Amino acid sequence: MSGARDRMVARAAGEIAPGLVVNLGIGLPTRVVDHLSSDFPVCLHSENGLAGIGPSVPFEAADRNLIDAGGSYVSTIPGSAFFDSSTSFALVRSGRLDLTMLGAFEVAETGDLANWKIPGKFSPGVGGGIELAQKALRVVVLSTHTDRQGNPKLVKTCTLPLTARGCVNRIITDMAVIDVTPQGFALRELADGVGVREVEEATGAPLTVPDGDIPVY
Repeated sequence: MSGARDRMVARAAGEIAPGLVVNLGIGLPTRVVDHLSSDFPVCLHSENGLAGIGPSVPFEAADRNLIDAGGSYVSTIPGSAFFDSSTSFALVRSGRLDLTMLGAFEVAETGDLANWKIPGKFSPGVGGGIELAQKALRVVVLSTHTDRQGNPKLVKTCTLPLTARGCVNRIITDMAVIDVTPQGFALRELADGVGVREVEEATGAPLTVPDGDIPVY
């Protein structure tokens, strides 16, 4: 990963408090586990049927049968549990996830999330994205601030098919940490070397900027 993306993933790991049950979604969120110490007291959940995920492992050391929802090789920890999909989704749907981290194509200023389909491009399906977005007690999006063409991913209204409405609490990007509030997007932190004006120009909706110094990560 680039330095900016690695810094973003490391910052996202700071959202995880001891004792939480956390789902790390496909893509960048699955990298968060590598920024947690091996003895950090957290239960990481994967929708394909594993609770208690340890550090990721290289191919040559991997158990070929042990993967996360994105297909990356992972390890277990003492107390890890395996279960079928119905049990896994029962955990999600019953509100037992304290936090889920998801990727995004777009996030609206109201907290609407679009992260599963770009019309005209192949998609394997929404999978567990809807349940994760709707049922987790807190939803944090981990994403680049703009797409590959430089278009904002943080917008006034999503133009892509929605995953869930009003579900996103916080967005961590390669440029900033931004919260979704009743008044819209609010800047909380800046990535090292990034200025407020850069973030405002890369955001496709009004951005509330606090007075005084803004924390840097």
